[in-house]
Amino acid sequence: MAAVRSRAAAILGAIALIAAVVFTGAATGTAAAVSQAPRAASPGGWTCPGTPVPAGYVITMYDRTGCNGGGAWLQQPVRDGIWTCSGSPIVPGYVITMYDRTGCSGVGGWYHRLARDGMQTCSGSPIVAGYVTTMYDRNGCSGIGAWFQQIARHGMYTCPGSPIPAGYRITTYNATGCGGIGSWLLVRV
Repeated sequence: MAAVRSRAAAILGAIALIAAVVFTGAATGTAAAVSQAPRAASPGGWTCPGTPVPAGYVITMYDRTGCNGGGAWLQQPVRDGIWTCSGSPIVPGYVITMYDRTGCSGVGGWYHRLARDGMQTCSGSPIVAGYVTTMYDRNGCSGIGAWFQQIARHGMYTCPGSPIPAGYRITTYNATGCGGIGSWLLVRV
């Protein structure tokens, strides 16, 4: 009989804990961890590590002391010309154009811009559909390297690794093109 009572008490305790989580939105440990970070309306705002970044948002600030010392990240809607932290998602249609090693409280910062014809982008930046890379600068983007992106056109030279948009192909090779790493002539099919 004591074993039955003990099991019943454990089940009732589990139900009470589940009810607390449902009604408060967090278990006691999680609530204590989040309380160290400033709170904002969902989605976005200050979040603890591991919190997914909503579509269309980027991480813009880092607070080492937030979330009980685990660090807190500020999530904000993306916009043209916003600095983001290393590890932030890059929203489709955007490229990264500058890098600051000490930005975002020392974790590194990236400058996000809407893709435009003729932009210089940092190594690792996405190449937006319809664009190709046409030049490389080893010293660009604070020394990590930069690529010049342009909308694909017949008769331009593209760099190694550049996507070839539908309706185009590459032909002639130029060993000195693209800042000395070689390039290929892009022609319409």
